[in-house]
Amino acid sequence: MKVMSFNILCGGKGTNWWTKRKQLVSDIIKKYSPDTFGLQEAHYRWMNYLCKALPEYDYVGVGRENGKRLGEFSPVFYKKDKYEVIEKGNFWLSETPDKPGKGWDAACVRICSYAVLKDKLTGEKFAHFNTHLDHVGPVAQSEGAKMIADRAAAFNGVPTVVTGDFNVTPESEAYKTITAAGFEDARYISPETDDLGTFHNFGKCSDIIDFIFVKYGFGSVSFKTVTDLSDGKFPSDHYPVIAELKLKG
Repeated sequence: MKVMSFNILCGGKGTNWWTKRKQLVSDIIKKYSPDTFGLQEAHYRWMNYLCKALPEYDYVGVGRENGKRLGEFSPVFYKKDKYEVIEKGNFWLSETPDKPGKGWDAACVRICSYAVLKDKLTGEKFAHFNTHLDHVGPVAQSEGAKMIADRAAAFNGVPTVVTGDFNVTPESEAYKTITAAGFEDARYISPETDDLGTFHNFGKCSDIIDFIFVKYGFGSVSFKTVTDLSDGKFPSDHYPVIAELKLKG
């Protein structure tokens, strides 16, 4: 199965405004056809557009500001003909995870959405968590990573993938927190992989801050940073990343 993570940038400026990039984003997703994918910075207008442009998918997730439509979503999309949702939810990365609010030293409200999916053909189950960690607060980043790892552990060994823009590099405490909990970075365990940066700010820099982590029986066959352009245009200020996963054993 293929899993993608993609920060699609909620707005942008000038020629990089979201409405001028929206088809580039949906075209990338169509081209690589992931079984599931997690987005970051998807406001409600983005969600409406993508649901129409990608009718083969459904999603779980809510706006982070009010648990409905307000604010950025961190949704999990899945191929609705292939998978059945058997459990889903959202929690806020804060001291009060059941209601919207900032946590610790965060600059923004942050959320994680998840779905436990069952393959309609094989009956195999797995969980997909997707998030966007804070860009300022190191405590919020580490505590958010720990909260996600703890929530995943509650599913008693169901194969799990965590996607997201973590806003940190592999040297950070937040990265160390999630890997110390037993999650493996698909980039580094895949026989076929790359070392490209994921946040490029429309070609201005190159930092690895977007990740696909796996645990509880998932391994990774390949990992790719998707650097495709369309007529020289970037779909977003982040490159999406995609991993081909398999169950071990």
